[in-house]
Amino acid sequence: MANFNFNKVILGGRMTSDAELKTTPSGVTVTTFSVAVNRKTAKDQEQKTDFINCVAWRTTAEFISRYFHKGSSIFLVGSLQQRSWEDKDGNKRYAVEVIANEAYFVDSKNEAQGVKEQMPNNYVPSQYTQPVPTNFEAFAANAGDDDLPF
Repeated sequence: MANFNFNKVILGGRMTSDAELKTTPSGVTVTTFSVAVNRKTAKDQEQKTDFINCVAWRTTAEFISRYFHKGSSIFLVGSLQQRSWEDKDGNKRYAVEVIANEAYFVDSKNEAQGVKEQMPNNYVPSQYTQPVPTNFEAFAANAGDDDLPF
């Protein structure tokens, strides 16, 4: 029997509060937030709302805390994680949360009402700002189809 392990979450909803950016003692940025997601129940196709706890780290955390606020539509891709700890009374506690690795805008700029700051059209996460080496041959604009290698 094959060993099959897969943990991928795709989530779309609305932020229930502003994401607050924090920094760990080791200097890593993190934010926690909740996303409200609607679902239909089997009984009478009634609609319920789930509130999903989410965590984002590093550049994803910075991006979310800067460009999303309470009520913003957000699309997340990540994984599900369960944590456990012991509270001050010695009781075992559990939490299940989505670790968001990617975050995307859903609303257009005009649809996003109440945006705290304007979203720049040219936002590029810091990991993509390094120059990419180009090793391409120059292609003459006036070359005919006979000069193409395919």
